[in-house]
Amino acid sequence: MKTYDLYINAKKPGIGLYVRHGAPLPGFAHPDDRRFDGEAAQDLSPPGVVEAVAADGRGCRHMD
Repeated sequence: MKTYDLYINAKKPGIGLYVRHGAPLPGFAHPDDRRFDGEAAQDLSPPGVVEAVAADGRGCRHMD
């Protein structure tokens, strides 16, 4: 089963960032603000996240 690494921005905890498992974080302005929050199974992730990670190597979603 494929998994993604999930990161939460400490300053904006309502938005999750998904990257391929083991991939480095993309070059964001403040990477130290991101905290690893576990893994997410691809088959349990929203379709928009799956498509975004496949196309761009990262995907975001509202965690509400």
